[in-house]
Amino acid sequence: MGSFSIWHWVIVLVIVMLVFGTKKLRNIGTDLGGAVKGFKDGMKAPEEAKTETTEQIPQNAAATTTAAASAEKTVDVQAKDVK
Repeated sequence: MGSFSIWHWVIVLVIVMLVFGTKKLRNIGTDLGGAVKGFKDGMKAPEEAKTETTEQIPQNAAATTTAAASAEKTVDVQAKDVK
């Protein structure tokens, strides 16, 4: 009785279907598939984030240079209330 034959698995499957019903098993399968997909996407996210950050560095450097140039043209003044 150490190994299960195909008939043992068929009987177990029929019992599970009778207990839970096919609709609930379909929902469980859908939820399990969504969880696996979410896990895979979560594992890919750090790799994609690394490539995005290396691509954004030159763009951010250009934006910083532009901001510094516009800051040189800006005149800071303090407004005082005249009463």
